[in-house]
This record gives sequence, structure tokens and C-alpha cells, in this order.
Amino acid sequence: QVRLSESGPGLVQPSRTLSLTCTVSGGSITTSDYYWTWIRQSPGKGLEWMGDIGYSGATDYSPSLRSRTSISRSTSQNQFTLQLSSVTPEDTAVYYCAKKVLGDWWYDSWGQGTQVTVSS
Repeated sequence: QVRLSESGPGLVQPSRTLSLTCTVSGGSITTSDYYWTWIRQSPGKGLEWMGDIGYSGATDYSPSLRSRTSISRSTSQNQFTLQLSSVTPEDTAVYYCAKKVLGDWWYDSWGQGTQVTVSS
């Protein structure tokens, strides 16, 4: 069973870069057809897909966040990382990492989520 766990600072100052890491256990991030995703939920809003990195290392980003988002991975550590630059208080949210299989529309594994607050 694949397990995901987010880690990173809970407080980020405005204009800085938010960096979160998702550690994967019980499966490899290079497993064929697996996609590793970052999703967030701001207060009072629904889930927002931010982007993903596939088993080959290819990335895809939300058009609204593309200019500020970067997702990378470490195959040796079986982790993938989110970087969101130039954050504002509107980026305050619970951030989740999740896994999806190619062809499925649902995410079958989720991290517990981590609260990130953007404030000075």
C-alpha cells in the first residue's frame, strides 16, 4: 500500500518561496503509469489541482499557477517536491500530495495534508 506524507514549513512570509516535500513509501515514484500530484484547499474553497509529475519525470501545471510553480523529484529518496514562488496570503491553504494512476480520474492515495500560512 502506497503511503504519502507531506513535510515543510507551516509559515511562509509573503513574496518568499513555499517549498513542500512529499515522501512516498510502499511504492516507487518511478512505477509506470503513476502520477504524483499536489493539490491544495484554501479556507472556504474547494480542492485546487496545482500540478503533477509523472513516472517518467514529466511535469504538468495548472495554467493559473504555472508561472509560479515547480515540481521536481528525487528518485533516490523516493520524494517529490513542490515549490511555489512569490506567495501571497491567498496561497494560505492545506496542501496535499496524492497519487493517481494513468487512466483513472480519482486519486487513490493521499497524504494527511499540511497547513501552510502565508503571513509576515
